[in-house]
Amino acid sequence: MQRLPKTVKGKILFIHGFGSCGKGNKVQALKRHFGERRLITPDLPVSPSQSIQQLQQLIERYQPDATISSSLGSYYATWLNKQYQFPAVLINPAVNAANLLLSYTGTHTHWCTAETFELTRLHIEELRQLYRPSISHDENYLVLLQDKDEVLDYRQAVEYYQGQQVIIEAGGNHRFENLNNYLTTIEAFFVQAGL
Repeated sequence: MQRLPKTVKGKILFIHGFGSCGKGNKVQALKRHFGERRLITPDLPVSPSQSIQQLQQLIERYQPDATISSSLGSYYATWLNKQYQFPAVLINPAVNAANLLLSYTGTHTHWCTAETFELTRLHIEELRQLYRPSISHDENYLVLLQDKDEVLDYRQAVEYYQGQQVIIEAGGNHRFENLNNYLTTIEAFFVQAGL
């Protein structure tokens, strides 16, 4: 496949998933492709309400033109799109994060720092407050799914984001480790959205 020119001009906010950070493999691949200066890649706290507050502050400060997110980060991106309506790329998105993470309450190890953190019932309630039963017709998503995701049932995302651009790859896993194969697809989606 021929490489598209780097025509995406705007800034992109990357929103990481549960227990991850803004420095992981996906971020490195995106920075190599789009350029380090175009990516805003925060480390978010465990608290969903604090994460949303931090993301809103970053949006107001940096004025990004789009989002790319993974798993729980996609749940946050979908909630933010109620207000901001960015073109958004969602990678193996969590559709109802409160239900998904309810069984994960307790102590966990942070993927990037190896530090421990606690997911509490209060955090689950904060996630419930962020749930959107449906999205509006004028939102613009590219949803990347792998059908062997061991954490999420990809069919929930297919149903929730129906009418949006949805790509389902056979196999894979929750980490979506072959993101490099989709960088030109993501770029084309952003170009089509006017970035």
